[in-house]
Amino acid sequence: MASMDQVEKTRRLLGELIAHDTTSRNSNLAFIADVEARLIALGARCERVSNADGSKANLHAILGPDADGGVVLSGHTDVVPVDGQNWSSDPFAMEERSGLLYGRGTCDMKGFIACALVAAEDFAKSDLKRPVHFAFSYDEEVGCLGAPAMIERIVANGPKPSACIVGEPTEMKVVTGHKGLYSVRVEITGKEAHSSRVEDGACAVTSAIPLMQFLHDEAARWRAAAPADSPFDPPYGTITVGQMGGGTATNILAREAWFESLMRPAPWDDAHAVGKVLRERAKAVEAEMRRHAPGACVHVHQRSDVPALRPDTDSPAERLARQLTGDNATRTVSFGSEAGQFQHAGIPTIVCGPGSITQAHQPDEFIAIDQLEACLDFMDRLGERLRESN
Repeated sequence: MASMDQVEKTRRLLGELIAHDTTSRNSNLAFIADVEARLIALGARCERVSNADGSKANLHAILGPDADGGVVLSGHTDVVPVDGQNWSSDPFAMEERSGLLYGRGTCDMKGFIACALVAAEDFAKSDLKRPVHFAFSYDEEVGCLGAPAMIERIVANGPKPSACIVGEPTEMKVVTGHKGLYSVRVEITGKEAHSSRVEDGACAVTSAIPLMQFLHDEAARWRAAAPADSPFDPPYGTITVGQMGGGTATNILAREAWFESLMRPAPWDDAHAVGKVLRERAKAVEAEMRRHAPGACVHVHQRSDVPALRPDTDSPAERLARQLTGDNATRTVSFGSEAGQFQHAGIPTIVCGPGSITQAHQPDEFIAIDQLEACLDFMDRLGERLRESN
């Protein structure tokens, strides 16, 4: 069982982590420097993997021997915005009320990171036979953009882990599958003209309609094709158009229009195929627009591409997580994470972390202290396993 000292350290550390405003639009470097310093003090071997302009970084750290067969504890450092949300307290100053810790990121997912860092103190004192990898990424909330470069380094540079645990909030229950994430932004440039003179221009808004209709139709196809025994809720992959804009006035052919679409494919759906056909349709729309506006163009920008986590029965990660939790249920979720990226790179992966996903992204986000205690117990049992010779 987690000691009172461990719980108090975790509570205090979580408050310090919450104080770093790592909203995805901001740099996370101060957060990374804080965490890195703590791990270096424990003897960890640390490597930062930065984004192109150096404003953000992933952190990969290893405690224990330079040996294969270790376990990755993965979490994201960024949080979603609080803009427009009605909070009862400062979202970046953690507050405790009735056994609940309130603040942006308490649940999603700095609570897990705090538990991992407190557990690291015990890992560092232990005679580990296999290492613990800490993998903390940037920009997960905007499409898991940071993790791939870090995962590539982990796989290429060794030692190779045998399992990965992504600490997204699951109430410490084992999740073995989730949907993917594939998003695009479509930008259309036409030519303005009086709305009574449609052949003098090309309306970008009107030209967006068949492309959005295509996505709407594909969403219906995915829904109809879902297997009867799908473990997901909803049981099918989804395609939505969440944002759109364009035009100046109702009596002017729009010069510009745009929309953004988010796909959440189930493991059997092919988001890449939908994206390919969307680009082909966009070229056809562009050609039609250029009949009246030679400078017209339609661009499809891919914004994120995160593979689904495929249930992998009896994988090393699933066996380990079930042994550590005693949870033998089969469970999937509809949100995405970097778990599919680790799995795609050849590292068996599950999702298991403290807190409830129902609190994620909400005003007055919180995590229960007993969830942190359960996560600390999980970490203690993980340490015991890593001290074993096999």
